[in-house]
Amino acid sequence: MRAVAAGLVVLLATVTACSTPEPPRSAGGSPEKSACARPAGPPGDETPTTIDVIEQAYFCILGNSFSGAKLDAGTLLAAGFTALTRELNRAGRDDPAAVMPPLTGDRTADWAAFETVYRKVAGPDEALAVATLQAMVASLGDNHARWSPGQERPPGYYDGDGYGLGLQANARGTEALPPLFVTEVPGGAARKAGVRPGDIIESVNGSAPFVDGEPTPAIAALYPQYPEARPVEVGLRREDRRWTVTLEPGLYQRDLPSLQVVQSRLLADDIAYVRVRGFAPDAANRVFRAVSRLRTGRTLTGIVLDLRGNGGGSPVEATRLVSAFAHGKATAYMCNADDNCEAATTDDTVELLGLPLVVLVDRGCASACEHFSSAVKDLRLGTLVGTRTAGMISGPAQPFLLRNNTILSFPTRHHLGPNREVIDRIGVPPDQYVPPTPEDAAAGRDPALARALTLLDG
Repeated sequence: MRAVAAGLVVLLATVTACSTPEPPRSAGGSPEKSACARPAGPPGDETPTTIDVIEQAYFCILGNSFSGAKLDAGTLLAAGFTALTRELNRAGRDDPAAVMPPLTGDRTADWAAFETVYRKVAGPDEALAVATLQAMVASLGDNHARWSPGQERPPGYYDGDGYGLGLQANARGTEALPPLFVTEVPGGAARKAGVRPGDIIESVNGSAPFVDGEPTPAIAALYPQYPEARPVEVGLRREDRRWTVTLEPGLYQRDLPSLQVVQSRLLADDIAYVRVRGFAPDAANRVFRAVSRLRTGRTLTGIVLDLRGNGGGSPVEATRLVSAFAHGKATAYMCNADDNCEAATTDDTVELLGLPLVVLVDRGCASACEHFSSAVKDLRLGTLVGTRTAGMISGPAQPFLLRNNTILSFPTRHHLGPNREVIDRIGVPPDQYVPPTPEDAAAGRDPALARALTLLDG
C-alpha cells in the first residue's frame, strides 16, 4: 500500500510557487555578494547559517519582495535584533553590547551598523543566526513567506506520510469558532488512542482553546511540525464522557483515500462529485478525466467540487480548472507595491464542461484554492457552500537560493480577486453558510454536501 500511495499524491504546502518566474530585481545599493537568485535545480548540501546568510536574505527581501521597494528595512532589523537578544537571554549570556544601533533609513548603512553589533555579541553561533533570520522573515507578516533551515522531513518519510498527532480539527487558529472538535482522524497517535470525529476538544496541554469565545494559542499545539516531538495532552468530551489523552507527535501512514489528490463518485445517479485535496501538477486534468468517466453512458446534471481542506498548490492548475467553466475572463490580478496589476486570465484552450456547479469550501481552503473560489464567486460560475475560506493568499511565493543552500520564499507580487478585492486575511465568504457541527461529524453526516445536492436538484 505504501508504494501505491507514494504514486498517488504530492503533498502540498500553503506556500505555492508561481509558474512564470520573474527575474530578480536589483536591491538598490546592496553589495554584490548579497544578490540572491532563483534555484536552477535542487540545492546542494546545506551549510551553516551565518551573518553572511542573514545579510543575503535581508537584501534579497528588500530587492525582490512585492513590498520591498516601500518596506521599512528597520522593521526587519528590529525584529532580528529582538530575536537575537531574546535568545541570548534564554541562554544566560546576555551581553551589555547587545544594543540596537541607531538607524538612519539608509538600507546599506543600517545593515552595516546591525552587522557590526551582531558580530560582536553573537559571533559564529548558528542557533542565534537561525533565530535572527527566522524572526526577520516572520516580521513580514506574510503567510506565503518562509525560510526553514535543516531537515524538514523526518527520517523514513516519503510522499503520502503524515507527521503530527494524527487528527484534524474544525479550525487551526485565529479563525476558530467554538466549539473546537475533531473532524478527521487520518492515523497516528490519535487513532491509536481511540479519538473519533465529533469529539469535543476541551483543553490542549491544560489550556482552554477558547477564552470568552476567542481562540487561544493552545490550538496551534494540535499541529506540531517536525522535528518537534513534545507530547501533547488533549482533553476530550464525547457526550457525557470526559477524558484526557497524551499524544506523541510522529510519522504515520495516512489512509489511502486521504492520499488521493482527486477522488470522484456519482451522486443521485446524475451528479458528479469530485473532491480536490490540493492543486498538484495536473490536478485540473485529473478532474476533467474524472468527470469524463462519470459522464460515460449517462447525462450529468451538475458537478459538486469539494475543496474543503484544500491547502493550495499551483495557481496555474487553479486557473485551468476555472477555465472549464468560463472563457475570456480574468481569474485574479497580480500586483506590485504600486498596485500596477497584471490579470491572470482563463486558459481558453480548456474545454468547457457545461455543467451547473456547486463548490464546497471551508477554513481549510487556502491559497490557490482561494484563487479558484473567488473566481467562481466573482464571475458567478457557481454557488459556494460551506464556510469562509482561510484568507491565506498574499501572493504566489517565489523561491530564492541562499548561500548556505537553504531556500527563502516570498511573494514578488500580491494577489487580488477578479473584482480587484483583497482576499488575503479576509477569505472568500460562501454564498450559502453551512457550518460543520460536532454532532454531524460524529454521525458521519455532511450537511454542506446535502445542501449542494438540493441546489443542483432544484
